[in-house]
Amino acid sequence: MPARSMGGPGGPPRRFGGGTGAAPRKVMDQSRIRNVAIIAHIDHGKSTLADRFLEICEAVEPRAMRAQYLDSMDLERERGITIKLQSVRLSYGPWLINLIDTPGHVDFGYEVSRSLAACEGVILLTDAAQGIEAQTLANCAMALDHDLTIVAALNKVDLPAAEPDRVAGEIEQVLGIPAEEVLRISAKTGAGVAELLDALTAQIPPPAGDPEAELQALIFDSHFDQYRGVVSSVRVVQGTLRSGAQVRLMQAAANHEVQEIGVRTPSVTPVGELGPGEVGYLIAGIKNTAAARAGETVTEAARPAAAALAGYREPKPMVFCGLYPIDGDEYLDLRDALDRLRLNDSSFSYTPETSTALGFGYRCGFLGLLHMEIITERLEREFDLDIIATTPSVEYRVRTTAGAEVAVDSPSRLPPAGEVAAIAEPFLLLTIIAPARCTGTLMELCQRRRGNLRGMDYLSPERVELRYRLPLAEVVTDFYDQLKSRTQGYASLDYDPDGYEDSELVKVDILLQHEPVDAFSSIVHRSEAYSYGRKMTAKLRQLIPRQQFDVPIQAAIGSRIIARETVKAYRKDVTAGLYGGDVTRKRKLLERQKAGKRRMKAIGRVEVPPEAFVSALRMPTD
Repeated sequence: MPARSMGGPGGPPRRFGGGTGAAPRKVMDQSRIRNVAIIAHIDHGKSTLADRFLEICEAVEPRAMRAQYLDSMDLERERGITIKLQSVRLSYGPWLINLIDTPGHVDFGYEVSRSLAACEGVILLTDAAQGIEAQTLANCAMALDHDLTIVAALNKVDLPAAEPDRVAGEIEQVLGIPAEEVLRISAKTGAGVAELLDALTAQIPPPAGDPEAELQALIFDSHFDQYRGVVSSVRVVQGTLRSGAQVRLMQAAANHEVQEIGVRTPSVTPVGELGPGEVGYLIAGIKNTAAARAGETVTEAARPAAAALAGYREPKPMVFCGLYPIDGDEYLDLRDALDRLRLNDSSFSYTPETSTALGFGYRCGFLGLLHMEIITERLEREFDLDIIATTPSVEYRVRTTAGAEVAVDSPSRLPPAGEVAAIAEPFLLLTIIAPARCTGTLMELCQRRRGNLRGMDYLSPERVELRYRLPLAEVVTDFYDQLKSRTQGYASLDYDPDGYEDSELVKVDILLQHEPVDAFSSIVHRSEAYSYGRKMTAKLRQLIPRQQFDVPIQAAIGSRIIARETVKAYRKDVTAGLYGGDVTRKRKLLERQKAGKRRMKAIGRVEVPPEAFVSALRMPTD
């Protein structure tokens, strides 16, 4: 029976080495192999360039070709970004090119770094109209760290706004790549793409490795297939990976039997073995992607390698938020959806939590804001859930008066104020590249967010690079939106973690009817506490419907109230039915109404509609 196809459409599978199914074949001549990744800033044309490669190499039949062919998710097509990396094997003359199309957003930088570990060279793609961006520098630095050959190319040279000479000069000045060596292409029209392929085969070295050595294969990506289990993208570094062999995942310390190995062309083609330097996929009956994460080393169980490949680390969440179903009856549906989604993306975490205001939900950790937005949108679209996402927060390190250190990722988990000795918050080193005319407004934005200027360089008379050290908590709200709006969309941002530092932080509680509502609580800097309290109480006064009694909305630090608003009560005219008579009759009814309101206020419960939570939790900070 033929193997079930897991790749995109594109005609019948193209077999390498002859035979059908998982037939053995001769190990590929390593001198003919080129392993290359496309790296660039987001929206610089990586996926479009991959489309042209597929067409030139005739990997996909013309009738089956579509834009962004390697992007398999609807969300990727709608947003025009790559969320999950994709690999494909191309035949170009006598050469076999293993191409990896990587994500461009900084949130997925770890995934890009693992992709680079599977290559000997990279295509550094730069938009000829926009020039060098922050992620261009970050990707280039990662490529240099991996000692890879860099082939630089300017894309979109056909645009009227393109300035290839100026951008090539920037690349030479900043990255040290001679301007005359930078290729000029148009991935949309195909101009210069064949010359780029020729440059790849000429400049990028072939992979090394001994086919008879102990097996070392790097897993650089995994996804879950509901029929086959985990499908891992692997690069064989040493030895030979054979179908049917017993293999061991070294970091997970687990043995599995190889059910199928093969290559993507881009249709799935099973093969009998993969030799050194080859890139393909591995299916071994693994049921959870967490057991085969990017960076894992595969070796033979009978003849294991002496050491794992370097570079493996657990993805560390940086941004946390609570996810709650608007309808409490959908809690179990949310749990099932998170379980299923984690099979395809093991880089986010979740643990159950309870909120007095929102009910039962989950505390989730993400790699960044875009990662959080993608996961939330997938939950709503793929699983038809209506959910509330609380304000993003970060993980603080709290030292208690008893000398213990506690990690806190939610304001509700902060110890009582009397037990807190100090609170340390995470910091980032930000690199911002923007038009020089926007320097003043960007410096003002960073300084308002407690930023510390670390350096400023002019890449050209028109473009400036700013380096700031900022608290992560100041970046995860609306910093990116403010950055784009102040520069008309021309600024780019990259960041790296820069440790923890003690700060003067306080917990601001929001009280409704003198009862704290944990969903609205936040950990903020003391200098911003009053502003946060005023904005949140004023917003809630507009959102909370009027009750039969006055509802005080208060912001408090500990026992000290710093802001207050009041939702006025409805007033029923209890004297409307009276006519004539003594005034004491009216006073008697009014006194009875006043007493009833006092009782209602003492035992009444403030009803907050879900729409109020959604609107309040999306409140901008500026």
